[in-house]
Amino acid sequence: MAEFFAEGLLTRLLGLDTDGAVDGLAKKALSLFTFHIVPNMNPDGALRGNLRTNAGGANLNREWCSTGNYVAPTLDRSPEVYHVLKAMNETGVDIFADVHGDEALPFNFIAGAEGCPNWSERLKALQSSVLGAYCRTNSDMQKAIGYEPEEPGNARMAVCSNQIAVRFDCLAFTLEMPFKDCLSNPDPERGWHPSRAAQLGASLLDSFVYVQPNLRSDEDFWSLLPEDDTYVRPTEKYL
Repeated sequence: MAEFFAEGLLTRLLGLDTDGAVDGLAKKALSLFTFHIVPNMNPDGALRGNLRTNAGGANLNREWCSTGNYVAPTLDRSPEVYHVLKAMNETGVDIFADVHGDEALPFNFIAGAEGCPNWSERLKALQSSVLGAYCRTNSDMQKAIGYEPEEPGNARMAVCSNQIAVRFDCLAFTLEMPFKDCLSNPDPERGWHPSRAAQLGASLLDSFVYVQPNLRSDEDFWSLLPEDDTYVRPTEKYL
């Protein structure tokens, strides 16, 4: 589903289904951002049917920094992460989304950086406002259900979005999609199918453009956010 998400995003950005013509929001996004998009972070592992690990057995979402005596990333074990992180260090990052599918929770949601040492009113407001805009743009996204946030200071720093949030002091989150159907907007006939994943990818642009003016703001913009952008602490308990 993450690859279909990336396909939808790229199709809108580049006008791949309209002979290169792009809508006004996409044009604005291209004027505001330099996009770096990895359509598939784990092609060798995916080819083998792995959900989390590459061909060498490394969980690529636990390879974004060294932990204890475990050195990561490395060219031998996790070259995918090594090269992407190297490129990020060269360009810098202002906003970041790591797109996944979750086997258990039947919802679309984002997991943020609440447990990171640099979590602040600024990052909290950026996260809540990007999610608020996403929900308004595409009703397949929702706020209430998601991973229970990590406790302050207890973030797993080898996880991709946590590492990026701290390394670049930026808005960074993991975006999860369901494997079967989206219970907040169910489709009993088709479930969570490729075209909906692609549409969710295309909708990401609206939320990025919405939040862009505040990404590096030194002002306390969070005091002026509308009610729709209020932070909601997610829970995994949906039954």
